[in-house]
Amino acid sequence: MEKVKDVKLSKEVFGITPNDNVLTDAINVARCGLRQGTYKVKTRSEVAGGGRKPWRQKGTGRARQGSIRAPQWRGGGIALGPVPRDYKIKMNRKERQLALKSALSYKNKDKEIVVVDKIEVEVPKTKEMLKLLESLELTDKKVLIVMNELTENVILASRNLANVLIMEPYELNVLDIVNADYLVLDVDALKSIEEALK
Repeated sequence: MEKVKDVKLSKEVFGITPNDNVLTDAINVARCGLRQGTYKVKTRSEVAGGGRKPWRQKGTGRARQGSIRAPQWRGGGIALGPVPRDYKIKMNRKERQLALKSALSYKNKDKEIVVVDKIEVEVPKTKEMLKLLESLELTDKKVLIVMNELTENVILASRNLANVLIMEPYELNVLDIVNADYLVLDVDALKSIEEALK
């Protein structure tokens, strides 16, 4: 694919001084949101058995025990084990926007943004998407493609490629931008992003 012209990116979105602290916080928020937190172990009140004292308190020469389901016993409950919890962290809207702008500014600074007029494949085949990536010289890179309107052909052509992620502008997030080596935008998606973040 030949370079046709230079596209002027908005300085308010792609040219700010990145805020590393807010960017790190946004990545943590995104990663915490991916955690399920559904693990659970049984405490001594939840395991079966252990209703009576195994032996009398005094006179046996053994240590005193109240139940065979205390944590020190085999088959006993777990002391201070994990319980289900929600890892989600809240972040202010302005901070989220600043984090997105910071991530986009880093991509722009490192010259890792490619703007194309239109992203389309004629047939829903993986090799068609590979041809497109080859023309952009991005075959071996992790690529995040942002299109204003997803087409079925593009979705089907890219779903077998582990290094390609496709989304619409409203789905754009810091974690996916940071994880990608290159950001490929179509012109309409670029306009949408600039309008949303100005």
